[in-house]
Amino acid sequence: MTFLILPALDVWHGRLAVATAEGPSPVDAFGGDPVEAARAAVAAGARALHLVDLDLAYGGVLGLDVAAIRAGASDATLQVSGAIGDAAIGRAYLDAGADRYVLGSSALADDRRTLLVLQDAGPAVVVGLEVEDGRIRARGAGRGNEADGLDLMSTVGWLHAAGASAFLVTSIDRVGGLGGPDVDLVRRVARAGRPTYAAGGIRSLEDLRHLRDVGAAGAVVGTAALEGRFDLARAFAWAAEA
Repeated sequence: MTFLILPALDVWHGRLAVATAEGPSPVDAFGGDPVEAARAAVAAGARALHLVDLDLAYGGVLGLDVAAIRAGASDATLQVSGAIGDAAIGRAYLDAGADRYVLGSSALADDRRTLLVLQDAGPAVVVGLEVEDGRIRARGAGRGNEADGLDLMSTVGWLHAAGASAFLVTSIDRVGGLGGPDVDLVRRVARAGRPTYAAGGIRSLEDLRHLRDVGAAGAVVGTAALEGRFDLARAFAWAAEA
């Protein structure tokens, strides 16, 4: 299976942004235009994009223009994230042109709601696991809810049994930094036998090699790519040959 690299585009009020401890902050790359950023990523070889709706994550309101990005990246797989908490919100993104969405960690506090999402979307939903010190720790608007403190591997176990098709593992303490991914964390989740994608701290092709070697199916590359510190074209070429 080809290792899937997903450049991340965080969008807030229609413009590119980055999530910080204080909330969303605008960025100047590509003039702040997410459609231009999507086009550039596809031109470099991206087959998939990870889109983060910060309006939803921090304000509870859908703000991401999926249709506009779809028009600019017609052949790319679009994966939408942003503290998506139920099947209705996820379905809205799918109807707008997304191929799949990430169920936010805050939703995992409610077993019934999570099961409904899995039943409704099937392979079109990736379960988000935001992790800190071996525990689920939702970010954004979901921070501090009942999901906080859930044991990671116990949660992965029941999600596997419930039919979750894939996981996105985010190392919270590494998001937005360039310290490298938490390879051991990804290894643990990948052992569950579901496609596992990694996020947080990825800065180099070597990081991607380490993640692939421990069983990851792919990775979300954020800050390093957006700031031009990461050679996306070289990474895509490597993934195609891996």
